[in-house]
Amino acid sequence: MKTKYLQYLAVLSTLVLLFPVGASARNNAHSVQLFDVVQIGSTQLKPGNYKVEWQGTGPAVQVSFHQNGKTVVTVPATLKANDDQVTQDAIMIEATSADRSELKEIDFGRPKEALVFDQNPDGK
Repeated sequence: MKTKYLQYLAVLSTLVLLFPVGASARNNAHSVQLFDVVQIGSTQLKPGNYKVEWQGTGPAVQVSFHQNGKTVVTVPATLKANDDQVTQDAIMIEATSADRSELKEIDFGRPKEALVFDQNPDGK
């Protein structure tokens, strides 16, 4: 009887130890398509498909843009719950001059999250 109890305890202990690993293994990556050249930080992203991946659970996260298996740029961003009625992914770009547009936000329809990029964190 004592052996069965120890077996159950060992299985339960293993499951308890593995649960946090599964819970934190959330998919923090999405694919996005850019149709125009956009500025993010000091880097210009050319039109194309990018894998956007972030580290952390928010609100402050580090976001990496990958293309063809290579990291193009890593920038800070704010991860927030998306309260808007977004049903599909959306990219918000702001034209700052005639020849320059900055990436401001990426809204994800599922999960309802958004990455907000502050191009001037010092308010300059």
